[in-house]
Amino acid sequence: AAPARYVLGVDVGSTMVKCHVYDRAAAVRGSSCRKVESLYPRPGWVELDPEELWSQFVGVIKESVQTAGLHMGQIAGLGISTQRGTFITWHKRTGKPFHNFISWQDIRSAELVDSWNKSLLLKVIHVIFTVLHFLTGNDRYLAPSFLTFSTHQTSVKLSWVFRNIPEAEEAARKNNCCFGTIDTWLLYRLTKGSVYATDYSNASSTGIFEPFMKCWSPTLCNLLSLPMSIYPPVKDTSFNFGSADSEIFGVPVPIMALVADQQAAMFGECCFHPGDVKLTMGTGGFWNVNTGEHLFASRRSLYPLIGWKIGEEVVYLTEGTISDIGTAIKWAQDIGLFTNVDETAKMAQSIADSQGVCFLPGLQVSVDDTYLCASFMGLKPSTTRNHLVRAILESVAFRNKLLYDTIVKKVHIPLQTIRADGGVSNNSFVMQMTSDLINKKIEKPANADMSSLGAAFLAGLASGFWTDKEQLKKLRRIEAVFEPQKDSEEYRPAMDTWLQAMKHSLHW
Repeated sequence: AAPARYVLGVDVGSTMVKCHVYDRAAAVRGSSCRKVESLYPRPGWVELDPEELWSQFVGVIKESVQTAGLHMGQIAGLGISTQRGTFITWHKRTGKPFHNFISWQDIRSAELVDSWNKSLLLKVIHVIFTVLHFLTGNDRYLAPSFLTFSTHQTSVKLSWVFRNIPEAEEAARKNNCCFGTIDTWLLYRLTKGSVYATDYSNASSTGIFEPFMKCWSPTLCNLLSLPMSIYPPVKDTSFNFGSADSEIFGVPVPIMALVADQQAAMFGECCFHPGDVKLTMGTGGFWNVNTGEHLFASRRSLYPLIGWKIGEEVVYLTEGTISDIGTAIKWAQDIGLFTNVDETAKMAQSIADSQGVCFLPGLQVSVDDTYLCASFMGLKPSTTRNHLVRAILESVAFRNKLLYDTIVKKVHIPLQTIRADGGVSNNSFVMQMTSDLINKKIEKPANADMSSLGAAFLAGLASGFWTDKEQLKKLRRIEAVFEPQKDSEEYRPAMDTWLQAMKHSLHW
């Protein structure tokens, strides 16, 4: 048999499952991509069919290896990156799910969230933690996710499951219920039920896992009446999780990494040092800062996460998010403002400014403000398609600037070069304007699929395919570098107008 000279990186995203075969130079030798269909059984509910997801997952692995002209025996390891917060529960003995995957986008727990956020008990806990933070100065007392509930938190959706699905509640009482994010479920299926585990990056992304103490949070579980028996053991991110059953791929493929998608992209970008920053601009936007051994939390704006754990090393990140980036651009394409996304940068650059037109994001349902909606302000008889497109792209850069300023203020670590990825990082207008506004250099890698590369890097380290992170750094390929060209003050009038429009758009 030929030696194992390749690693696989699979990224299970919100809309696609992608798999890439990488050689030792981290060059892609074969790829496959399949669509993930979301189900919408009721308004506000977003689900995934576990069997459909499993089928697509196995399919892309087989296809990518076939495309590369290889066979499974040549694969040294498999790394799996997954969308965060999407979860399922199933029966420990039978392996039968109690429901479909409940997506991170799902807001079925809105009523529960509303009642909790108004409860006296939560207000008392809020005060206690605020006082503890004030007295100690320790950010640990800002980190617990239960200080303010939102519909996107896994914990409240899991609470909804035990209140509304009697079979799950009964199985939990008998210690027969398993909880898992997508990585845990795929690992369970790959090993025919013999391995039940998750990793630190996925666990910390649920909000049920206490990143400071590195354990499932008994306080939160008591508060929401969640049984502590349902959670999987938490393992290192780069780790030998066992092998896929040989019936699935013909040979036992080693599973060498599980990682959450944003953390995977951070690893793929080689953001290994404190102060390294990754900006992913896809459907939404994610700013991640490597904070090393320290956790930085900030109410409502920045969230602390475990980036990865490899042996004794635990790396923490802080994260800020922006909604509706790729969503808004796709909407503009759907209504015919342009034909091809590649045109948008040229359209925006063809005019001096947006002529006072502002795009205000808000395409996603919000429970906090039921009136929140996307809109344009400042339309005039002279407004053209170019002005509308430029206004949409400017809104991305302006929101990048706001979040970057928050990070600078809250995270007391000197920030290094920013590394961007995701579909919108291909837009030179957004990239240049963001660089100008924050007065920082932004690098764009040659490889756009950073989550799958990060998963492959982590798997490669665990399997000995690559020796260390220094070797990975040498494999980085930069396609473009955006350096500040304009003084950020030149954008001041346009940004002030946009901020005014944002204020006017709230609670209209």
